[in-house]
Amino acid sequence: MADEPGNSESVLVQVTGRDHPGITSGLLRVLDAAGAEVEDIEQVVVRGRLSLSLAVSVPGGRDLLKELLLFGWESEVAVDFEVVEGASPQPKPDGHVVTILGEHLGPGDIGVVADTVTSVAGNIERIVRLSRFPVWSYELLVRGGDGDGLRSALLMACSNHPTFEVAVAREGLARRSQRLVVIDVDSTLITDEVVDLVADAAGVGDAVSELTDKAMAGEMDFKESLTRRVSLLAGADAGLLDEVADKVCLTPGARTFFRTLHRLGYSTAVVSGGFSQVVDRLQERLGIGHAHANELEVVNGRLTGRIVGEVVDRKGKADLLRQIAQREGVPLEQVVAVGDGANDLDMLDAAGLGVAFNARPVIRAAADASVNVPYLDAILFLLGVSREEIEEADRLDD
Repeated sequence: MADEPGNSESVLVQVTGRDHPGITSGLLRVLDAAGAEVEDIEQVVVRGRLSLSLAVSVPGGRDLLKELLLFGWESEVAVDFEVVEGASPQPKPDGHVVTILGEHLGPGDIGVVADTVTSVAGNIERIVRLSRFPVWSYELLVRGGDGDGLRSALLMACSNHPTFEVAVAREGLARRSQRLVVIDVDSTLITDEVVDLVADAAGVGDAVSELTDKAMAGEMDFKESLTRRVSLLAGADAGLLDEVADKVCLTPGARTFFRTLHRLGYSTAVVSGGFSQVVDRLQERLGIGHAHANELEVVNGRLTGRIVGEVVDRKGKADLLRQIAQREGVPLEQVVAVGDGANDLDMLDAAGLGVAFNARPVIRAAADASVNVPYLDAILFLLGVSREEIEEADRLDD
């Protein structure tokens, strides 16, 4: 590892072994004493085992071989090195972040994703585990290939291997600075359909449930469906709304989801085709910044079967998302929208990242990302938040 005085060579130094304090600092002292320049560095620790790689420029006439071998012996690590091309690093190709989620991710699942990335001329540059609970998730940095082709190929792989889900997002500042999350309520924030709960309490559950299914599947215009469903509630005691508000069940992980978003400084909103008399209670319960829903008309303590004002439908949800983003000063590319039904499609499309949550296939195919596990906080992993970071924030808040 020596050259003529005045020249320099680029060397890749790789250090592996049991991790302990002082390895990185000690190696850097050796390089500094030799007058070497660090061109690149990458370090990761997995289960207590260190892998540290440095690309360094070594001045001509200096031989680091003995110093590196002595450092490795003293530090009880293996040190390997090779001379590499000394050309200046070229700009890296565009990158995409691929997030894999599943109840359990085995080598076969991750292998399918790796094979799919290769098939579209992509290369995996980095893999980071994000969580083992409530689901397993990994984040892959992929460079090269075509983004649309990568997403299409991975969605096809998911359809053939339903044990995992993938999401693809372009790497860059927009992804790391998404600052507003807008979420649907029925069957997303909560496990119920509020209108069905109200209808059951009013004795018209079957008729309303049938119309709900058609609307969510996109087989019926949402506004028409909602108008017909609400009309069936005419004459019911308005007190039923308070009973339903007390009865609704949050989706598992909902509290963690919003608590973490608020700690990270995100603005939050719920936009619902449901009823404000229930949604407003959820807003207060979870500390959500904005809430918009339909208001059922009440006269003399009874539901009239009508809605007050404009119906919050598919178009209305997207319009409200834009209005909230403008009010918060957040560009649309930094907005995350989450929903499950056909009436959420325009909202998902308007956001920088549209996430289909336990949605029907037609909704999943149109969204930027899909999460098909029963935990709302799994969406945090799509934003690059690890389980360890969530738990650390909880500890600091205690």
